Amino acid sequence: MDTVTADTANDPNPMAAMDPEMTANPQAVYAAMRECPVMPLEDMDVGVLLSSKEVIDEALRHPEIYSSNMDAVDLKNKRPMIPLQIDPPDQKKYRKLLDPLFSPRKMAAMEEEVALLVNSLIDQFIDKGEVDFSTQFSVPFPSQVFLTVLGLPLDELELFLTMKDGIIRPDHVTGAIWGGKVASAYQQKIADSVYEYFDKVLDERQIEPRDDLLSHFLSVEVEDIKLTREEILDICFLFLIAGLDTVKATLDCMLAFLAQHPDQRQQLADDPSLIPSAIEELLRWETPVMGVARVAVEDTELGGCPIKTGDQVMIMLGSANTDEAEFPDADVVRFDREVNRHLAFGGGIHRCLGSHLARMELRVALREWHRRIPEYEVESGHTLVYTPAIRSIEYFPMRFTAAS
Repeated sequence: MDTVTADTANDPNPMAAMDPEMTANPQAVYAAMRECPVMPLEDMDVGVLLSSKEVIDEALRHPEIYSSNMDAVDLKNKRPMIPLQIDPPDQKKYRKLLDPLFSPRKMAAMEEEVALLVNSLIDQFIDKGEVDFSTQFSVPFPSQVFLTVLGLPLDELELFLTMKDGIIRPDHVTGAIWGGKVASAYQQKIADSVYEYFDKVLDERQIEPRDDLLSHFLSVEVEDIKLTREEILDICFLFLIAGLDTVKATLDCMLAFLAQHPDQRQQLADDPSLIPSAIEELLRWETPVMGVARVAVEDTELGGCPIKTGDQVMIMLGSANTDEAEFPDADVVRFDREVNRHLAFGGGIHRCLGSHLARMELRVALREWHRRIPEYEVESGHTLVYTPAIRSIEYFPMRFTAAS
């Protein structure tokens, strides 16, 4: 297994060629990838694919070699997304500003309000015994939390979802090849609209500040210097696409696993104290964000494979998280796993900014869900279909029995 070729040379996304079965159950594919931990990729714009925990840790620890700058991934943004596409030393000043906004203490203070939201959503379908988990819970729940934090109107959620999907999944929306003319033109149109939208909202906040993040960005200083309008827009661009997609996908993956594994589902219903460790284990096993992209900014060698300046480097987080060299019983989902150094939130200096927010949302959602809906399953005869790259489920019909 020395090389991988694409089904089409026009598609630079190495995960786009995954068929539905591979995306639904990628762990076996990851195991095959690890036969060659640093795998050259032919017929793509991507140079190598990394699959073992050892080589992935090495890449994530060295942003001076494996950069996440704009050459790593093209989402049609005008400038680098802050802080993700900013490397040291500038990256540090932005994290110094942004990290405290999503600290564990601040997230814990939101828990009661988030629990109210979870229960208000469950109230809407609890008496029906069935639900489309995606449209009625995993989309509205994290979206409403995120938009409230940012200070954006909830009644414009559909607009924000259109923006997010147009940037992350232009191929899916248009039915065209990722990187082709049709998908790229649509992605560019949507990306431009994101800047236009936030520029208008920031104009409004400039005149009439509110108690929200957007107003905070207009007044806060970084190293005694205020953020420029462009810097704020570049933060907002990243927040929009990250805040509306990853927690939704994670909820889909977790509830899909539990719906199809009743013994483990029952463990959480019987003993809610297991939920925090179950979240970490399901993050490891499911890894909703399958991989992240980097670009080599100097000639180097990794795992005996030469990598040249400009080579694309695809880091398969899901493979690292199921690497038997790192995790005992890697192919077994264990809620009592004591050491769980998973990379579901990435690693190194670009580790997910919103990981504490995500963990709090997942903890509250699983706790309240299993308190009220301890028994549930995928609708009989339905096969769940996952999107590639970020493993989201668009249609998730579920049958359930509410707690008495």
